[in-house]
Amino acid sequence: MFDERIAQRFFENTVLLARLQELVSGEHFSVDGTLLEAWASHKSFRRKDGNDDEDGGDFRGQKRGNDTHASTSDPDARLVRKSSGHQARLGYLANVLMENRNGLLIGVDVRIASGTGERDGALALLDAAGVGVGASLGADRGYDTREFVNSLLARGIAPHIARHISRRRSAVDGRTAHSRGYAMSQQARKRIEQGFGWVKTVGDLRKLPVVGLARVRAWATWNFAAYNLIRLGGIGGWWTPAPT
Repeated sequence: MFDERIAQRFFENTVLLARLQELVSGEHFSVDGTLLEAWASHKSFRRKDGNDDEDGGDFRGQKRGNDTHASTSDPDARLVRKSSGHQARLGYLANVLMENRNGLLIGVDVRIASGTGERDGALALLDAAGVGVGASLGADRGYDTREFVNSLLARGIAPHIARHISRRRSAVDGRTAHSRGYAMSQQARKRIEQGFGWVKTVGDLRKLPVVGLARVRAWATWNFAAYNLIRLGGIGGWWTPAPT
């Protein structure tokens, strides 16, 4: 039976394998989120009160939202866009935590998409991994909010987050942004896109083949675990026991 717990254990074993070979950084991390397109069409996004036209005409130019509509194919999916300028799609949000030394993923969080889902998922991943005092976290501008930066500082984590430079003031102070470590984090965090690219091309996450949050979590976790194994295979000597 396809099981979320088994998928999570498998992913955790790939992380353990990397830790045993001393391939995982304990101080410098990056986080990002990506949308996973649900196995549901826009036509399935219908009014919860059942007042849609019989021919599905409700989706033709009329305003729709997650408060009033839900997918009949996958009720857990939400209509969401990754950023302005992108088409809204029915999907889920996958967040990953990456260590910066070798670009290995050490945490996966899949949840129902929301406006704060990336930042909420990031904090959940940091807490689950035990990341705390003395660490740094790289991230894109979507994480540059006062609330999120303060949450990192309260944990003793340096906020190496890309700064908003127009229209509003960044929550990341200038001293942090001009440090050498900040520049290194901004460079390293871009590797997280390699994982997203792999699971959506070589892997099976371009469009989800399963429905429901539990199954989506399991399927996504299997894919990210496979990415870790592929990445481990590209690191010379990863199968050799660490020297004692």
